[in-house]
Amino acid sequence: MGTLLGFDYGTRKIGVAVGQTLTGTATPLETLQLVNHKPDWARIGQLIKEWQPQALVVGLPLDVDDSETDATQPALRFSRQLEGRYRLKVYLADERFTSFEARDRLGHKARRIEDYDAVAAKLILETWLNEQ
Repeated sequence: MGTLLGFDYGTRKIGVAVGQTLTGTATPLETLQLVNHKPDWARIGQLIKEWQPQALVVGLPLDVDDSETDATQPALRFSRQLEGRYRLKVYLADERFTSFEARDRLGHKARRIEDYDAVAAKLILETWLNEQ
């Protein structure tokens, strides 16, 4: 398939990562702040133009018992908006515990709290790649 962009959607910020289906790996890119309570569509558009992904992957927040959380519907709405705006296939990947794992992996190495979101996006993307 080629290049993919992964997103860890949150109500205040969105972590972004890029990955390759060939290698099955991903790299954290950046964390975007929401603009007026909405995704930074201009920056997302720039990232899509720059990386030219074949598809997008959005983390789906679920509870440990597979039920929805308060964050599930906003993430689903974000995934539909991505698909509609950019006409790219959007896949969903289970994102349970990715934020915790990102904090574990970075520990005190994170320069800013936002670094965790980009690493969480990397983990979401790698989860999806490993399941394919």
